[in-house]
Amino acid sequence: MQASTPVSITAASQAAPQPQATPLAAPKMKAMHHDRYGPLDLLALRDIERPTVGDTDVLIRVRAAGLHIGDCFGVHGSPFPMRLVSGLLKPIYGVPGFDVAGHVEAVGSKVTQFRPGDAVFGACKGACAEFVSAPASTLALKPARLTFVQAAALPTSGLAALHALRDAGRVRTGQRVLINGASGGVGSFAVQLAKAFGAEVTGVCSSGNVDLVRSLGADHVIDYTQQDFTEGGQRYDLILDNVENRSLDECRRVLTPSGTLILNSGTGAQGMAMLIRLLKPLVLSPFVRQSLKRYLSTPSHADLVVLAELVEAGRLTPVIDKTYPLHETAGALRHIESGHARGKVVVSPPG
Repeated sequence: MQASTPVSITAASQAAPQPQATPLAAPKMKAMHHDRYGPLDLLALRDIERPTVGDTDVLIRVRAAGLHIGDCFGVHGSPFPMRLVSGLLKPIYGVPGFDVAGHVEAVGSKVTQFRPGDAVFGACKGACAEFVSAPASTLALKPARLTFVQAAALPTSGLAALHALRDAGRVRTGQRVLINGASGGVGSFAVQLAKAFGAEVTGVCSSGNVDLVRSLGADHVIDYTQQDFTEGGQRYDLILDNVENRSLDECRRVLTPSGTLILNSGTGAQGMAMLIRLLKPLVLSPFVRQSLKRYLSTPSHADLVVLAELVEAGRLTPVIDKTYPLHETAGALRHIESGHARGKVVVSPPG
């Protein structure tokens, strides 16, 4: 009998192709998305990949997203410097929303201060979606006395007001402070914070917002349709100008000789005129007694906690103008661009 020939297991396995594992599809989510710069109507509700979570990040199930004028700039791709953040030729991510409030879904391996299920608020990129990933360093626990909609209104504008008054302006008890644009997103927070810091506050707004600004704690309210604040007899230790609808010389005229002017807009001009508007006060400031400033506001956990503590103490409350469903984000941004929003505009995803 002929002996059987041994079969090589390796050869046999090579001869018979093995089935390949099918890679799992990345989980999807609903988000308001635009893939090129242009009008707000480019925003559409689409299915896109859910964001990944880095070691120091937190994945949040979005309950509300706060909007501001920067979101409009991000969709338009203008002013051009905005593209240094959002993408030079086209949007890198294409989802608006810098402010979020929601529940923690998952945390990165190095995150210790948050756990799944925590209610949080803070700063991020791409909040107009069902989920967003944000650095743990730009989040804090949501104040218990705020709804998610109120909490989403707080981060960017609240921090801008805090950094303007506390850091750039160093507001002290008894100082006279004027807030131009007192009924807007930053202005509504600034009036309350200036009062919390012990200042005597004057708010400038339109006729329809006089009662609102007074209810926020302003000691005096100027209706700009009836009076030009730069032509009054009062002098101010600090002016926070969120509108920049008056010239630098006009604003300086109502500052005390050693007063501080903090400029927080620059959007009243375009092109070279905007560049001049942005740079002129910084160039002039070293040569005059008055301090003329622009500033950067960067989100941090520590400062979000400061805002949360002021909220819990009853000294700071977000003013909500309107809340829109997620699919109407473009309409929400158009309302902001109109310049007539009272306080903050927020969108809420379904569920």
